[in-house]
Amino acid sequence: MNRVLSIGECMVQLREERKGKFAQGFGGDSLNTAVYLSRLGVSTSYLTALGADSWSDAMIAQWNKEGVDTSLVKRIAGRMPGLYIIQNEASGERHFSYWRDRSPAREVFAKEDQALAQAFLQFDRIYFTGVSLSLYGPEGRARLFDYLQRANDAGAWIVFDTNFRPAGWPDAKEADRAFRQAIEMADILFASHEDMSGVFGKSGEALFNIAPCAEKIMKLPDASARLVWRNHDEVVAPLPVKKVVDTTAAGDSFAAGYLAARLAGKSPLFATGIAHRLANIVIQHPGAIIPRSKMPKGILK
Repeated sequence: MNRVLSIGECMVQLREERKGKFAQGFGGDSLNTAVYLSRLGVSTSYLTALGADSWSDAMIAQWNKEGVDTSLVKRIAGRMPGLYIIQNEASGERHFSYWRDRSPAREVFAKEDQALAQAFLQFDRIYFTGVSLSLYGPEGRARLFDYLQRANDAGAWIVFDTNFRPAGWPDAKEADRAFRQAIEMADILFASHEDMSGVFGKSGEALFNIAPCAEKIMKLPDASARLVWRNHDEVVAPLPVKKVVDTTAAGDSFAAGYLAARLAGKSPLFATGIAHRLANIVIQHPGAIIPRSKMPKGILK
């Protein structure tokens, strides 16, 4: 059975529904991808750190209910998960505000952990994002890259999703260095024109073109996806959407749909179509995780 490890942070989520009223939930880019992967039948584990509080207990319970393995989740006494607020424009485009400076997720790679490094070797695909990279600082990122390289040497495919949030980085140069290293290491790259331009400026597209990844996908401004693999370079258009309600987790669900389809033996081109289909459904509902009843049936066939 193929196994996926997703690495990052889940926070308490407040979504503004109307002035002064908020709906509470939990979310984070890598966690959203983990949940959608699990719903698509992929054996998925999540690596993060939480506190010893009731919010953290509720997160663990929710992930277990979704079938996401939580055996690698660390618990740190005296700490609590971060918080973020989502505000949506009428178009469905979203804006984020964060309170996460003391998030326990920042401590995952704070110390050398050979047991964790060994655990990486259990997985066939290891997924992380630009947001994940922003959590750990230079020393933590060095440990993460070391563990990823060991897993890659043992046969795991490394999957990097650019997801660039400028507020998470102390300066542009640090983000540039970390993203270059992640892209160089990745077997599968999920990028966007917005992210690549945000990190690398005008050279973003050129860096995508020369990235040595076996498979790479760039989301374009019109929501189509440029897929590059082997000798193929083609643009796959998205499906029409009746009404965009909330674009939160559009990219996270896209990545989950693609990875699940590839692990099911589908071609990259077919997998991109599946990714578009899942993201299309997700953006027609509020919040990062749509109700299970709204998941498409037989999407991988």
